[in-house]
Amino acid sequence: MTGGAVVSRGGLLPREILDRLGARGSDLPGTDPTDYGLVASERIADAVSRSWNRLVPLWADLAATLEADKRPANDPHATTLTRNRWLRPLLEELGFARSELTSGELTVEDRSYPVSHRWGTSVPVHQLGAKVPLDRRTPGVPGAAAKSPHGLVQEFLNRSQAHLWGIVTNGLVLRVLRDNLSLTRQAYLEFNLERIFSDNSYSDFTALWLCCHSTRFAGDPPSSCLLEQWNTEAARAGTRALDRLRDGVETAIKKLGEGFLAHPANSDLRLRLRGGGGELGADDYLRALLRTVYRLLFLLVTESRDLLLDPKASQTAQARYREFYSMERLRTLADRQRGSPHSDLWEQHRVVARALGDEDGAPAIGIAPLGGDLWSEEFVAALGDAVIDNHHLLAAIRALCSVRDREARVTRPVDYRNLGVEELGSIYESLLELHAEIGTGPQPSFNLAAAAGSERKTTGSYYTPSSLIDRLLKSALVVCR
Repeated sequence: MTGGAVVSRGGLLPREILDRLGARGSDLPGTDPTDYGLVASERIADAVSRSWNRLVPLWADLAATLEADKRPANDPHATTLTRNRWLRPLLEELGFARSELTSGELTVEDRSYPVSHRWGTSVPVHQLGAKVPLDRRTPGVPGAAAKSPHGLVQEFLNRSQAHLWGIVTNGLVLRVLRDNLSLTRQAYLEFNLERIFSDNSYSDFTALWLCCHSTRFAGDPPSSCLLEQWNTEAARAGTRALDRLRDGVETAIKKLGEGFLAHPANSDLRLRLRGGGGELGADDYLRALLRTVYRLLFLLVTESRDLLLDPKASQTAQARYREFYSMERLRTLADRQRGSPHSDLWEQHRVVARALGDEDGAPAIGIAPLGGDLWSEEFVAALGDAVIDNHHLLAAIRALCSVRDREARVTRPVDYRNLGVEELGSIYESLLELHAEIGTGPQPSFNLAAAAGSERKTTGSYYTPSSLIDRLLKSALVVCR
């Protein structure tokens, strides 16, 4: 339903919830016309259309005025211009009547927060001028001078017991924030108003109207509001998806294990597993497969967060990576085909892996070196030069990138952009009790079985604490920036 003008960070209201919200006959609570303050016989689509038709010319007028306006961001007239010509009618169309928005600082434990407005008693609505960025301080601008506007509202929500959800906007971007316990992981729903109206993206405006209407924030206590109900449903759906993702990771390991054993070019690998040409134990093989899966997961996460490619690389190099080497390409292929007996996709993946571990990287495809154990040759040395056919590799990618929600009877894509450290750690922990069962006869076979308690120690299957995983992943991602 939504395009690039709508971004969900931290899983606050993920795309799956937005898609369900806009679907005909939505199963989410609060999606009837009366829930939006309309007459029962009115259609929500008609109300959205009326709002759109009023706001389109107002946006055009604001855009033209801002282009000609040379005043600095800290000029109070610049903020007044944005509020009066644009934010007031926009908020009115979202159900925030002007008479219901009051100004004045908010206070928590004798500490003042210069949030510009509040709606009712529980929703801060911080409105800035179009020239004031949301993520940086702007000296001389009330509500942005000491702390970024986003940070100001987020800190207020985190400290206040009486406030749960809030809005911060400069007229070009509107964000919905929630009390967020995480100090390291932002969570918000962002609507790029400039892109929505400049690109005439009516579907994204519909998502804005449906998600940000004042009736979504209404509730006493605030925890009873519809946004919180949707957030709870998102968490519940996310838990189901995480359970399915564990199954998907296990399936991916099985497909890789089967594929490497079955490929006719891997006679050396099969010989070593039989005990000839150098010993290779079943659990050594499993460990190499698990590490291969973690390489794939790393690429899925960093790609989805736009952290993998060297920002200094040329547009041509970055385009070459996306078209021929990216995980996004593999995801697309996995959705469209079963795969062939050729091994070209694996060879392309190895180009990326080697580039990340090589001190020179691969400038031709926009990759700077990362180094570290994850991308060293020794990390997956047990596989040697073994290859895998496209059929098994795409089956593994398919298992990693989509999950079957049996309760809802739908297949959902995995949102790697918002997959956190804890989720990755819990997936890893769930695999520690597994060990490999390999048949190396004329028809090689590979399977996974639960290990007994003593086997977990003998195979070196120890859980890495989440704090350590957090540090390791953060270090890796910082290098990617």
